[in-house]
Amino acid sequence: MIHHHPDNNLLLEYASGSLNWAHSLVVAAHIQLCPQCAAQLKLLNGVGGNLLASATPTPSLVCEEGDAFSKLMQRIDQQPESAGTQCPDSDRGTRPVRDPIFASVPPVVRKLLAENPVLQWRRLSKGLKEARLKTGQSEREVSFHRIAPGSKVAEHDHRGREITMVLYGSFSDADGVYTPGDFLVREPGEVHRPTATQDQECLCLSVVEAPVALTGLIGKIVNPFLSIKPQ
Repeated sequence: MIHHHPDNNLLLEYASGSLNWAHSLVVAAHIQLCPQCAAQLKLLNGVGGNLLASATPTPSLVCEEGDAFSKLMQRIDQQPESAGTQCPDSDRGTRPVRDPIFASVPPVVRKLLAENPVLQWRRLSKGLKEARLKTGQSEREVSFHRIAPGSKVAEHDHRGREITMVLYGSFSDADGVYTPGDFLVREPGEVHRPTATQDQECLCLSVVEAPVALTGLIGKIVNPFLSIKPQ
């Protein structure tokens, strides 16, 4: 059961088509798994349609139902194809269609995977891997993160907004437990340390606006070298 959702402001921005592409991707993925937010989006579209019908002709504040999603899918289709080039210090490239961890991802993520047919996994720590995705935008980094069973991600702060959605497995932090479909927003200044459950690995889709900042002594050493690389 999904317990964590985007707030109404994010849903309204998504419905109106004003939400940036990278965040729209994660919101769309959540909506495809969450009947509650799908119903809320339908309500927002209905309210927008009624306002438009009763007002003098002006540009629509809310798109027709499904229009925001259609535009998102069109933008994915327009992204340049990935060449599948091997990245330095990466694990060998893998094809997600053959990986059971991707078997139940929502349609919008499957579409994105079709445009990134080979994922290059980069080991960030003993229990954490990252695969950056080519999305054709330059402001936010979109990536998958895999956390090994029972592994803890290093405690970190956020320099920019980070949006994460769980696709497989689960993780927890000081604020709760997050399972498939759960949608988590971390604002600058918020600190957390995700930990995967002991019985299975965890797969997340993440969008970051700025590199994280590791806490403690190791952060003082590593942080100057951290960066994001939108593709």
